Amino acid sequence: MIIGILETGRPPRALQPAFGSYPDMFKALVGPGHDYRVFDVQAGELPAPDATFEGHIITGSPAGAYDDLPWIAPLEDFLRAVKGRTKLVGICFGHQIMAQAFGGRVEKSSKGWGVGLQAYDISVREPWIDSTAPIAIPVSHQDQVIEAPPDARVVGGNDFNPFGVLAYEAAGAISLQCHPEFAPAYATALVEARAQQLGALAAPAVRSLQSPNDCARVGGWIRQFLAQGR
Repeated sequence: MIIGILETGRPPRALQPAFGSYPDMFKALVGPGHDYRVFDVQAGELPAPDATFEGHIITGSPAGAYDDLPWIAPLEDFLRAVKGRTKLVGICFGHQIMAQAFGGRVEKSSKGWGVGLQAYDISVREPWIDSTAPIAIPVSHQDQVIEAPPDARVVGGNDFNPFGVLAYEAAGAISLQCHPEFAPAYATALVEARAQQLGALAAPAVRSLQSPNDCARVGGWIRQFLAQGR
């Protein structure tokens, strides 16, 4: 498969030597044997909407989908242009920008930070999902989708984040607020790097990340979704 990775952000500079980039993490999650092509969206790079790709993965970012940044509107235009033509997988910021581009709403949550290992209930058995057993998965976000687009189906989430997993069946698109690409060591290092911002949330978040997670399972969902024909 030819898979575009739309890189919308980077790990903190101090963590990059040890953990690499977000495209590196997604290549490890989805696995070898694919032609990955990385686009630096913040630098104005986007694929041609009519280029041949089996799918695009939109990464996380420290930016907000609602921020007045010069690359946000072109990314939304691109997502609308390829919706229904190329499979889309949005993660964290990618989840949020897809929802916003397709008619939903994203805001900085009044609930504060979602951080550490969280459990998401899975309410719908999609063709790319192995079962409706809950997932335990790293999260790191302040923003949330607070209103799903009209053509989105809510597949999973929790009380803190009800719109945690969305599927756009007719469009061949899925998105997740959580971070299946985060290895426990990186998720832990990220919490520690943000400890001053997180305050009392930091220590329990680090402890939670020592528990087993379902990153490999959710990585399998993404592989299955991308492999299925349109």
